Amino acid sequence: MNTKEFNSLLGSMTTLSEVTNLLNERGYTKHLNLKPTHLVCQGTETKLFPGEFIVDKHYRFEGPSDPGDEAIVFAISSSKHHLKGVLINGYGVSSETISDDMIKALDERNSENRA
Repeated sequence: MNTKEFNSLLGSMTTLSEVTNLLNERGYTKHLNLKPTHLVCQGTETKLFPGEFIVDKHYRFEGPSDPGDEAIVFAISSSKHHLKGVLINGYGVSSETISDDMIKALDERNSENRA
């Protein structure tokens, strides 16, 4: 499946679990956690700092009536650490406080200029 077909398929999905399942099938098998200055890979405790990973794609989910349902799914890859993973993060009032460097690193548009 090429990128255009993949993006078309993702565009038709409406739930967070549908998107994460498809990303998992596409090799994004690691679970990542957001820290103020870096990401941590669950299981290996590998730390990924800005400049060591790129955001390949992100997907925003907005709850129809509950702001607590709002989340962003990031498909992230790191050639330095030889991994592809998924970061799921809430946004809005419940979002994490992160450094300016992490904000820039998680911006998909800026990812094209790095690693």
